[in-house]
Amino acid sequence: MIRDFLRGVSYVPRGFALLGEPGLRRFVALPVIINALIFLGLFWLGAEYYGMLLNYLLPDTAALGDGWIGDVLTVFVVLLRWLLWPLFILAAAVVMFYTFTAVANLVGSPFNGMLAARVEARATGHMPPEVSSGGLVVETVGALGDELRKIAHFALLAVPLLALFFIPVVNILAPPAWAVFGAWMMALEYCDYPLGNHGLAFADQRALLRRRRWLHLGLGGALLAMTLIPVLNLLAMPTGVIAATLLRSELGEYGDAPAAQPPAAR
Repeated sequence: MIRDFLRGVSYVPRGFALLGEPGLRRFVALPVIINALIFLGLFWLGAEYYGMLLNYLLPDTAALGDGWIGDVLTVFVVLLRWLLWPLFILAAAVVMFYTFTAVANLVGSPFNGMLAARVEARATGHMPPEVSSGGLVVETVGALGDELRKIAHFALLAVPLLALFFIPVVNILAPPAWAVFGAWMMALEYCDYPLGNHGLAFADQRALLRRRRWLHLGLGGALLAMTLIPVLNLLAMPTGVIAATLLRSELGEYGDAPAAQPPAAR
């Protein structure tokens, strides 16, 4: 159990080390750049509307009148405005922290299957059999549909777990239960790409991962921890795809036979 868990954890640094490999870099960089541009655009748009809201709610300092009362009110309004902007930045940071991984997975889904295919080809010498040749549009639509189905599945499981936080006594079990759930969801999320390239449906993938539950919990737990580290979480998604593909490639497609090892050098 512990050995399997630690082995699962070990795939994450291995995946991270391959991020800059030739042939993989574009599939790593493009989703990160697109995701960053989306969040920068949303931040700019939010700041614009927030500024308009402050202008609507707070009085114009020019209309506060003269004299010491007007001066006091002007100072108060200016200070309040300066205090409310850091509040917006803090709120935006919290929203980004909790939504970045989900948005990154959605944005990166068309690229992640291709990244997984190239990592598998690098690890085994063979491209997976189900890599589509239908073009970018077909790949994108199919990947986005798969990602939305996964999000719906995860959301249905998350609701009863969230309810644990509001039940007295039982709520002490909620944080560890949520951590285990998060690790398992991470494993399912990223193993979907290499397994999907082999034509496995999502239900079959869940059954397959349960055969080596602790191994995949180690992988998912390490990736979950990576998403909690600022800046490093930008690379959690491509690291997860590469790590999961290495794991599945070494187990074999169905996880019950080790992958063929190259002959030892003489």
